[in-house]
Amino acid sequence: MKYRAILLFGAPGSGKGTQGKILGTIPRFFHCACGDVFRSLTVQSSIGKTFLEYSSRGELVPDEPTIQLWRQFIENSMRVGRFHPDHDTLILDGIPRNVHQARMLKDTLDVRAIIYLHCINMDKLVERLQKRALHENRLDDANLKVIKQRLKTYEQETKPVLNFYGKEVVHKIDSTQEPPEVLYDILGYIKDV
Repeated sequence: MKYRAILLFGAPGSGKGTQGKILGTIPRFFHCACGDVFRSLTVQSSIGKTFLEYSSRGELVPDEPTIQLWRQFIENSMRVGRFHPDHDTLILDGIPRNVHQARMLKDTLDVRAIIYLHCINMDKLVERLQKRALHENRLDDANLKVIKQRLKTYEQETKPVLNFYGKEVVHKIDSTQEPPEVLYDILGYIKDV
């Protein structure tokens, strides 16, 4: 079975998590933020250590453990009745993070729309990430060198995912707007998905 999905897409700090949390409160939408799944792991687990090792350098966790962890999270969410694939649409934030992951999920996801939260002002993204580091205790957002590496990784590895799915499903939204304005734009694109 393929899961109906909408991808929240954009650079670190573009507002994917903020919008995903809101959308996840709407009936028939199930939000999954891959970064939150990783951050919920204990650092004593092998995958938790792997996540900490890569995220502290601003790099992506290797594809196989990322997809394996995501699949486990989705299966557990179905088992406990939080995600109902027959009528829920997945709102995915942070996965797939590169073209290889998109290929690995090709038989699993029916991507109906990509909400591309676009920000041309990189200074604004850096500022958001540094504020988030303080408010959410996010170590991967605290160091300027790590932030710059994350933005570089996004440009090189993640942004090509847009081409993988094709421009027909991509909806570009200015993420520098106020969050309610961004949400309004998103709802306009996903109301018929």
